[in-house]
Amino acid sequence: MGRLEGKITMVTGAGNARGLGAETARRFAEEGAFVYLTDLDLASAQATAQAIRDTGGQAEALEHDVASEAAWDRVFALVREGHGRLDVLVNNAGIAILKPLLELTAAEWEKQTKVNLDSVFYGSQRAVALMRAVGHGGSIINLSSIGGLVGIPACAAYGAAKGGVRIFSKSVAMECAAEGIRCNSVHPGMIDTAMQDVARRDNPDGFAELVEGIPMKRMGSPRDIANMNVFLASDEAGYITGAEFAVDGGVTAM
Repeated sequence: MGRLEGKITMVTGAGNARGLGAETARRFAEEGAFVYLTDLDLASAQATAQAIRDTGGQAEALEHDVASEAAWDRVFALVREGHGRLDVLVNNAGIAILKPLLELTAAEWEKQTKVNLDSVFYGSQRAVALMRAVGHGGSIINLSSIGGLVGIPACAAYGAAKGGVRIFSKSVAMECAAEGIRCNSVHPGMIDTAMQDVARRDNPDGFAELVEGIPMKRMGSPRDIANMNVFLASDEAGYITGAEFAVDGGVTAM
């Protein structure tokens, strides 16, 4: 307890109770942080924030379309008004449209790059500006994927965007390292979220085969990702920047 005591944090895409963002928000609050939970679905973000407050945590929900630059300006204006600083930003919000190359439309390509990559640029740019103005450093954690590390069939647009997140994070890290502003990327593997329920239902045999192919023989849990985010947000990771962390049960080590 207390690893993030007093830190002002923001987690995007934090509404879905079973998602990585919501679990990260819960863990941040457990460790003493104030958490802004942002989501396009305000009602879900409010429910998650209320659940955090009900257990003694500090949280506030904000409606947020991460693909909109104007929405980022509005959200950061509220953060400046409420606390005057932001210590940690987790760019978690994302979507996946997994189609073979020849079935992928230009609109689907553009939507995924807008939500999965452009949003990381918008958020990181504003976080660095505020952290730099305050002068106390900070941590930016960008959620990528193992799809941003290795090629996966039917994953061209998603993988391109997530691979972009990886390199973008390293560039930001190099620009800001001397100021104590750290930037790292996290690359989840197969994690047991609501998205996996659909795959499990629609293709149980194929799903079981995928899980069997994981060296640890199980999917990860949202808490596995949240715990990595807690570490990177904390002062324990004070000498870590520009790094990438695969949380995948060993998949990318094969």
